[in-house]
Amino acid sequence: MTLYNVENGDEGVSMGTYATILFALGMIDRVGNLADAVEDTLGRQLEEERLPKRIRLPRKKAAPPDKPGAS
Repeated sequence: MTLYNVENGDEGVSMGTYATILFALGMIDRVGNLADAVEDTLGRQLEEERLPKRIRLPRKKAAPPDKPGAS
């Protein structure tokens, strides 16, 4: 039944089950790719959309004017 759920993409299947299946198939190294940001192009695109489109730098404060007669 568990294998049936995996094959049908059931969201109730645990990551441990997927890891066990990948291990049995000799593909356990792919588990590390699941959390790799380099592999997650959609996630990176969504994060880039959330970035501000325009960044304004704070204005520099003007130096106070010189006082007359101060030397």
